[in-house]
Amino acid sequence: MPIRLETGFIFDLRYIPFIIVALFGGYRNVFPLYILLNIIRFYVGGEGTIHSLLFSTGVLILVPLFSKRFTRLESKGRMIAATCFSFLTMGCYLISLAWVIKDLDHKFWMLVVNALGTYTLVMLIIMILIEKIIANIKGRDRILYSEKLNVASELAASVSHEIRNPLTVTNGFLQLLAKSQTVTEQEKRYINLSLLELKRAEKIVSDYLSFAKPQSENMVYSNMREEVDYTHEIIMPYALLHNVDVRLTFNNTLKAHYDRNQITQCLINLYKNGIEAMTEKGGGTLLIDISEKKQNIMVRIEDTGIGMTNEEISHLYKPRYSTKEEGTGLGMLMVYSTLNKVKGNIEVHSEKGKGTTFLLTIPASTVETFEMNKK
Repeated sequence: MPIRLETGFIFDLRYIPFIIVALFGGYRNVFPLYILLNIIRFYVGGEGTIHSLLFSTGVLILVPLFSKRFTRLESKGRMIAATCFSFLTMGCYLISLAWVIKDLDHKFWMLVVNALGTYTLVMLIIMILIEKIIANIKGRDRILYSEKLNVASELAASVSHEIRNPLTVTNGFLQLLAKSQTVTEQEKRYINLSLLELKRAEKIVSDYLSFAKPQSENMVYSNMREEVDYTHEIIMPYALLHNVDVRLTFNNTLKAHYDRNQITQCLINLYKNGIEAMTEKGGGTLLIDISEKKQNIMVRIEDTGIGMTNEEISHLYKPRYSTKEEGTGLGMLMVYSTLNKVKGNIEVHSEKGKGTTFLLTIPASTVETFEMNKK
């Protein structure tokens, strides 16, 4: 139910969904809405038709430019930004309307107050509802994801220990056979191949064991400085081999309790994946930044590699999924599992051909909490 002005212009709320789609979806998603908006406006008719076309074109060009920055904001930031965009859009519309009307009477200023107030309030209410829906979806996914990791952890702990025993025995007997004088060269070749496959099987079992619950003897209460320095030294030769420049910055004073071995392996897996992602491009830069924000330890790992699509990102935590031909998918599953155990969070931002950024959020804890968890 639009408000028809005496000048022939129409005032309604059509720019609210237009702005929301432009901010969340960018040019690709808002363009069909732009076409639909103007078709309906031309069908309705009136003196403001051409003015509406020009104004909506301006909104189409400008607002989606901020889409990527907008989607990276936190929930509260998105609500504030969308409300501001709505206020500014209606403000520009009213300024252009004033330019046409020229005779600004009491009715016009009443329209200004009501229009700005309505657009701002309606946009704020809709954004609150949208963010609530997003939070509910993320909460549901987090619960499902946590349950999957717990099942994987329990299965890994029970099955891996049972498999290791026969693997060790078989490995020992094969090594004895390889030293026998009666074994032919052809048979030795078969034995060596079997030993290599056993070694690979043991590595897979070890990877699955990393999903088990944190071991009390490995639990520490620290700011992660020691683990970060250690993994940095470990990964440097591998980075140099692949022409990757590693840049490390550490600015964190907060402490958390965690399994040292699991956090170390988690960081190594992420560093290694970043370096390998840059191999196809002949090298690049791996940025490692450890900082603090509010009461969280923030670990940012950014590469300039080949990047990933949104579909590839959505499958990262699934067992046996890997973007590499020879990958098992267990490395990233271990990363997600480790973050889940410390009640942390992981965000992935990637663009095909430009690189990937992993942002780990680990809640800080007190000494009292650490002592309670040890018990």
